[in-house]
Amino acid sequence: MAKMTQCKSCSKEIASTAKSCPGCGAKNKKPIYKRPWFIVIAFFVIVGAIRGLGNDDSTKTNSGTTGTGQEISQNQNKVEEKKVEEKKVEEKVEKKVEDNVPTEYKSALRKAKSYADTMSMSKAGIYDQLTSEYGEKFTAEAAKYAIDNVQVDWKKNALEKAKSYQETMSMSPSAIYDQLISEHGEKFTAEEAKYAVDNLK
Repeated sequence: MAKMTQCKSCSKEIASTAKSCPGCGAKNKKPIYKRPWFIVIAFFVIVGAIRGLGNDDSTKTNSGTTGTGQEISQNQNKVEEKKVEEKKVEEKVEKKVEDNVPTEYKSALRKAKSYADTMSMSKAGIYDQLTSEYGEKFTAEAAKYAIDNVQVDWKKNALEKAKSYQETMSMSPSAIYDQLISEHGEKFTAEEAKYAVDNLK
């Protein structure tokens, strides 16, 4: 049985497939939403709307990413500023501590640095030189302060001393090692002496 619909002109029931009303002769037009061209237009409108929403989300995402990048940059700046402040505080504390150090201790530290840099001496060798009656004659306390606070790479000093023995006295690696650790020689530690001998060319 054919589906029925009402005539737009006389309101009589007619078959939906009829091209015109049998009663009044008016054309039987399909509703606009059932027409093919309307369906095509509606499809493109819907697709365009969906794309628009996608672009909005992308814009929001990019905006959010930019905001996050700015926050990270600000946090990094805060961290750097905090480090600078901490360094200033440390320098003030160190200066205050240094101001309270006796003059003898400061002199012993300068002398220890000089022996380490110019003569490549060992830690024990410098201490003995600082406290020796025939050396610098500093007190044991001043000498200990100097040794504890001097900034020296003792392994590097041992290597420099080993090179000196090798070049000027043509000593063997074994003899150089013994001289470096000897109580009557350079007084480097066994670890420092081994590093020196292992790195001789």
